[in-house]
Amino acid sequence: MIHKLSIAKGTGTMSNGYAKYGNYDLSPRMKVEGLDSEAIVGYGALVAEIEKCKKQGKMIFTFDLYPGVDKDSLLAQLETLNPDLMIESEDCVLTKEELSQLFESDMTDDCVFGIMTHKKMIDCFVQQKLDAARQKVKKADGTVFIVGVGAGLISHGDVYFYFNISRWEIQLRYRGGMPNWHCDNTDAPILVKYKRGFFIEWRIADNHKKNHFDDLDYMVDANDPDCPKIITGNAYRKALDQISRRPFRVKPYFDPGVWGGQWMRDVFGLPKNAPNYAWSFDGVPEENSLLLQFGGTVVEIPCLDLVLYRPRQLLGERVHGRFGAEFPIRFDLLDTMGGGNLSLQVHPLTEYIQENFGMNYTQDESYYILDTVAGEEVYVYLGLKEGIDRNAMIADLRSTEKGDAEFQVEKYINRVPVKKHDHIQIPSGTIHCSGKNSMVLEISATPYIFTFKLWDWGRVGLDGKPRPIHIDHGEKNIQWDRDTKWIYNNIVGQVKVCHEEKGFTLERTGLHAREFIVTYRSTFNKPVTFLCNDSVHVLNLVDGGQITVTSPKGDFAPFDVHYAETFIIPANANEYCLTPSGISQGKTVKVIDASVR
Repeated sequence: MIHKLSIAKGTGTMSNGYAKYGNYDLSPRMKVEGLDSEAIVGYGALVAEIEKCKKQGKMIFTFDLYPGVDKDSLLAQLETLNPDLMIESEDCVLTKEELSQLFESDMTDDCVFGIMTHKKMIDCFVQQKLDAARQKVKKADGTVFIVGVGAGLISHGDVYFYFNISRWEIQLRYRGGMPNWHCDNTDAPILVKYKRGFFIEWRIADNHKKNHFDDLDYMVDANDPDCPKIITGNAYRKALDQISRRPFRVKPYFDPGVWGGQWMRDVFGLPKNAPNYAWSFDGVPEENSLLLQFGGTVVEIPCLDLVLYRPRQLLGERVHGRFGAEFPIRFDLLDTMGGGNLSLQVHPLTEYIQENFGMNYTQDESYYILDTVAGEEVYVYLGLKEGIDRNAMIADLRSTEKGDAEFQVEKYINRVPVKKHDHIQIPSGTIHCSGKNSMVLEISATPYIFTFKLWDWGRVGLDGKPRPIHIDHGEKNIQWDRDTKWIYNNIVGQVKVCHEEKGFTLERTGLHAREFIVTYRSTFNKPVTFLCNDSVHVLNLVDGGQITVTSPKGDFAPFDVHYAETFIIPANANEYCLTPSGISQGKTVKVIDASVR
């Protein structure tokens, strides 16, 4: 990372003791240039488009669906077109029992963790039934519709539609009673549904979908079951090309939790109908969506599509060569302002996650303290106290899990005081937990669900049920030499000034040598330019009301970012300039920047 210089001018109001600018964008739209006419809205428009595609003689239309898309609504519309033959692809799928047996080894007996499947979409179908369906299509005359998950396995057809949906929308539908794909677990706990989605269904569906990126004719945003939004395949591919070369934000989402706080509700202007907001994903391309604006139409697609379609441009050759088509950096927000402590936890070591869960790399992370409650003691629990008896600690944790006693956390774990803008590094194997009254920007590697909870302060979840505890996993991963002396020598207070001049300071805030992410904090009141160095960059404006991202060579349009917003700069952008702007013009701002070292 290098910088150039120039000069420029920000402000903010205070509410409840913390910055509140009122400009956080909950629905950041990425404008797509030159393709306004290639988006249509609604089932009426979809039906009209199908009619427009029809030609004399035989025509095959394939409607391929991501698991979770509302197929019944689509079928009701397609039936009005009176096709000569309608085939539902899922009539060729294995029985529910056979599918469960196929997935059994990857699902495991654990209530939270499975194994990343290597199964493919074709494995879920009966070959003889697929062959029979193909013969029906071959013999048919007139208009043929093939509809459902995996429809493209039967025939690509003359016109290929793909119906897309975001992971967050799928999760909301799970909560509303939707079962997993080709499953009857309507009333199953959300953890069970999510686990089957995360480890099995989404992996299979994403692998199938990416095989059709280059040949699909239409991409359909099916997040609203009553009002699909349709773009041409040409528009879809060109939009992803455009985004892969310029700064962008993803659509954030927010959720309550047993330890959740009130900071995000107040600062971001979130709805008041939730008891709290515990966390937010704002910078997780595997989970978040892109909002693509085509003229007056906004189309939502999974950001993962960008990762899978343009990994080299997005990640950089060096990062893609190391991780493949996976986005390795994750930013999320943890709010305990007026809430409680997170669970006491540890993340798996690299070899453990590889051997047990089929992941390539592990969940190394860090806590950047975005804000704290003024006048309150704020801390994180981190590392072990010196000279503890590890056997006694594990025994106490097991006794606590049974409800026999309350775990004496401060007997075993360090309580480290923190303040705003501290950055605590947490390599895997380090026992940790964020304390109450803090607002944490969590910067970490992407495998984000592999948290081994050791103790949860005697709480139950918002559903009234005990939250899963994983002491067996945790015991095998806690690094018992990471005691008080070790954490202060290695992961607490590790900020180093790299460059300092009038109006600009560059500091390296981490991460630890075991972690592949490197983070820099820039404090500046004038334009400063940085190089991407063949890595994607994920950034957050951690202090100040607004900055503008520009290209020194004019390669992309100016892009505005507001307080606490996470934004991503593809490696393909090569270099970028950050300037305090709007309400922060001429004021000092702070930005944290993460990339792959």
